[in-house]
Parts: sequence; structure tokens; C-alpha cells
Amino acid sequence: MKTFTIFESHLPANLRQTLKGIRSPFDVQEYLYSMPYNAENRDRSPLNVMLDNQCHCLDGGFLAALLLSKLGYKPLILDIVPDPGMDDDHVLALYQLDGRWGAVAKSNYVQLGFREPVYKSLRELVMTYFEHYVSVNREKTLRGYTRPLDLARYPDTTWSYDEPAANRLYKRFYMRKPIPLITASMARRLSPVRENIFKAETLGTDMSWVFGIREE
Repeated sequence: MKTFTIFESHLPANLRQTLKGIRSPFDVQEYLYSMPYNAENRDRSPLNVMLDNQCHCLDGGFLAALLLSKLGYKPLILDIVPDPGMDDDHVLALYQLDGRWGAVAKSNYVQLGFREPVYKSLRELVMTYFEHYVSVNREKTLRGYTRPLDLARYPDTTWSYDEPAANRLYKRFYMRKPIPLITASMARRLSPVRENIFKAETLGTDMSWVFGIREE
């Protein structure tokens, strides 16, 4: 992927050395989890994610897609979304092996990250996040997902290192219309999340960065 070559040329020597240790999708996930989660009102370019060593699901997800392209995968990004005002959305960097889908993601929650490439369809993959996608109000909030965006088809390759260009791409990404996962009647019937399950889902979570608690 041309974009990755350009991106790598902007990295300092120590970070180019870091990339040499990333040899699998799981390595990409481990690298994301080595960074502190930071949901401040800033969406970094992939370069600034690595330079600042911090990220959230959006800028971390785009970096993950770029790193997956280094490994020979298509740089595909997908958004899973709640109803507006219920929760944050969540960005997945996709990869495919033997016709099955997996994902890499940066999250402040325990179970919203890595998925093995064992899922036949994107819907099947996305539904594995359903029971874990919970709000501070202990509601199950996942409602839909977007079709994948192939970053290799985006003509402006500067997004990998230039933050204004990255934000133009992120804005375009967020304009994609979601595909519903459940109906309105299904949503009304959803059970609340039990307290012990909520505690498990948020084990190690920095609650100061969580939707509904953090300062906007």
C-alpha cells in the first residue's frame, strides 16, 4: 500500500524499529493496547498517535488499518454504532483470512477489542460485540454498523501523517449510513445489564473517559 510507505518515511528511527516487531494482527492489537486510552476532543493522525503514544477507538482504529496493510491485508475500517445520544460509536479495523473476518480495535472496555478471523460475515462479526457494548446506564446500546471503507481507495494519502487531512477522512468515514442490527421493538425488549456483568465489562476501564461521564 502506497500510503504505508509514505507514512513510514515520516516515522523517526525508533518507531520504524517498533514496526519491525509487528508481524500479525494480534501484534497490532497488542501495540494498540500498549498505549493509554485517551478520549480527549482530538482525532490524531496515525503518525501523531505513534508520536504521542496515545489514542482512542477512531484514531487507533485507523492506525491499526494502516499497520494491517503493512502485513498485506486490505486497510478496511468499519464503524459500529448506537442510537444517537446513547453511547460512543466504535471503530473496527478489519482483516480477513481464509474467507473469514476478524478485527482489531482500541477500546476503553475489556471485550470491545480483538476478534479472531473465524466469522463468515461482517454481521456475524459485529454481533459478537452486542452483549459487551454497554453504557454507563447499563443498557445494551449497539444498533448498527457501516459497510467497510477501503482506505487504499482514498486518493489523499497525506491522512497518515497530516492531522487536518486525517480529520477530513474521519469526517467522510462518519458520514456513512449504518445498517440496522435490530428493530425498534427488539431494542425496547432488551434486558438491563446486571451489575456484576457491568463490572466485568469495565474491569480496568478509565471511567473518566467514558461516554456520559467525561467532559465534552
